[in-house]
Amino acid sequence: MGVWCGSFRSPMIMTGPTTHRKTPSQEGLPLEHVAGDRYIHEDLLGLTFQISPHAFFQVNSPAAEVLYTVIQDWAQLDSESAVLDVCCGTGTIGLALAQKVKRVVGIELCQEAVEDARVNAHNNELSNVEFHCGRAEDLVPALVSKLASQQLIAILDPPRAGLHSKVILAIRRAENLRRLLYVSCNPRAAMGNFVDLCRAPSNRVKGTPFRPVKAVAVDLFPQTPHCEMLILFERVEHPNDTETLQPQDPPAQHSPGPPGDTQQEAGLSPPS
Repeated sequence: MGVWCGSFRSPMIMTGPTTHRKTPSQEGLPLEHVAGDRYIHEDLLGLTFQISPHAFFQVNSPAAEVLYTVIQDWAQLDSESAVLDVCCGTGTIGLALAQKVKRVVGIELCQEAVEDARVNAHNNELSNVEFHCGRAEDLVPALVSKLASQQLIAILDPPRAGLHSKVILAIRRAENLRRLLYVSCNPRAAMGNFVDLCRAPSNRVKGTPFRPVKAVAVDLFPQTPHCEMLILFERVEHPNDTETLQPQDPPAQHSPGPPGDTQQEAGLSPPS
């Protein structure tokens, strides 16, 4: 089966199996380059991006520019900021922010997308960025520890199901991370992540909770019921920064059982 994957300035013909799949662009789907360029190139916010066949890239560039501009505005970045870009794809968000910050660290599961992101950083002459390939739940805990001395802001742009709870736990423990922007194409599926960011500390959830500050929907998919939701979370602040929330057990539940019954502590939402 032949698939036309480019524009007039960047034609590409790839062949793949004829088996029908729900998500035909998953990494690992065998493809053969037949003719034309091996990559698509797209301009976004004054930057040029190389895009491989398996790499994620927003399909609506003008609307993506609107989304990334709002992220830049809400993040309140300065020259001392460090950005942790989780599920960074080809590096679009991190690279769009790189000129305003001290450092950008991106994490992405797709190896092709990581290679694209590194090429994109080089082609756009941005040297304060680095990209790591792997699962977010495996990489984020170590990276937030490595960035513990930085003025850290996180950008989370996960797949529809949201992030593994290990990622949220690591972010909660990183007290130097005061502001977080979550991009979700399915807020209902990511609700467990939102709850875990904001729940009170417990023996299992360490760190000061976040609170949602504001949200906006950006219509990247006109004439469909889908959109991207951007939510800004900030750490709960305390007067003079002298108070800290103490771990709390869930409130006692009264039940008709015998007095000797005990209550189990509520755990985290299951991983998405």
